[in-house]
Amino acid sequence: MDLAYTPEEEEFRARLREWLGKVLPTLPPKPSPDDWPARRAYDLGWQRMLYDAGYAGLHWPVDAGGRGATPTQHLIFLEETEKAGAPYVGANFVGLLHAGPTIAAEGTDEQRARWLPPVLRGEEVWCQGFSEPDAGSDLAALRTRAWRDGDDYVVSGSKIWTSHAEVADWCELLVRTDPQAPKHRGISWLTMPMDAPGVTVRPLRTLAGSTEFAEVFLDEVRVPVANRVGPENDGWRVTMVTLSFERGTAFVGEVVASRRVLGELAREARKNGRWDDPALRRRLGRLNAEFRALWRLTQWNVSESERTGGVPGVGGSVFKLRYSHARQELYDAAAEVLGPESLDLSREWTLDRLSSLSYTIAAGTSQIQRNIVAERILDLPKGR
Repeated sequence: MDLAYTPEEEEFRARLREWLGKVLPTLPPKPSPDDWPARRAYDLGWQRMLYDAGYAGLHWPVDAGGRGATPTQHLIFLEETEKAGAPYVGANFVGLLHAGPTIAAEGTDEQRARWLPPVLRGEEVWCQGFSEPDAGSDLAALRTRAWRDGDDYVVSGSKIWTSHAEVADWCELLVRTDPQAPKHRGISWLTMPMDAPGVTVRPLRTLAGSTEFAEVFLDEVRVPVANRVGPENDGWRVTMVTLSFERGTAFVGEVVASRRVLGELAREARKNGRWDDPALRRRLGRLNAEFRALWRLTQWNVSESERTGGVPGVGGSVFKLRYSHARQELYDAAAEVLGPESLDLSREWTLDRLSSLSYTIAAGTSQIQRNIVAERILDLPKGR
């Protein structure tokens, strides 16, 4: 692992900082967290600014519309935009970090030409239709069925925890195309238009009061066979490509944000007198070491990704596993610093604490990550 940055990489960092310093003051105020149409417009507007400046799809291949930057340059981009307080990808999350990279890696030339440019230009939003009510952690147990009818698949079933479904144009959808095959086979990866007849979206309200997830009900929705990414019944392999991106650099910005929050917690503790508690100081010190180690792990994963052609490896599962728990510990410490104020839902840290509870479930539960680490890194036998 090489932790040093080259002169070219530092020059890239300097140019990015200069650009961020110019454009961020020109952004309109952030919309209300509950106003998803306004949040969609705000996020797409920021994506368009990135596109016009040449920063959209930074690490995507050039033939997919990106800049072909190295994973290290992408890491610098994520670090600097978070430090500068730039908007997060928001409603563009699935398109930029999941569906887009998957289509770039697995799609045909026609599919790449159709779906990638609108994502990069900030014109279309994607949602993720993977999880189901009866197939949560066991993704391969999904039941949503798709059968061939001429040039279409006819899809019926339901999805849950579908990210950004209420404002999405497209859905990366997993369906079962061969119910007789073993459960890890017989799955296909489709792109489904969210305005297709038979699609019903029902927003879900989280513990924090937000509605970035939804249930999606599919009643004989017709999806062209041409919208299938990868061969029929090869969707599990394609999905592993998607999840490698989800668990690769998707949380990098959040590590930077967590380190910033940790510094803010220390300042708050000094201000309100809780810094005098040696147990709290030890706790914050240990968390500082934890997030420094996670940042180094991120750099290691990026170095590994550069050696393997840009697709994140299973090291992302190690990162996701530890980061999920570290984030929960961070906001437990925030509650300790705030004291009774930690019950005030108007405090940002309070809402972040509620949100952190989902991290050991979202993007693959901690149990699933442990299985991946055990089987694919430690070469242990599969559990029975």
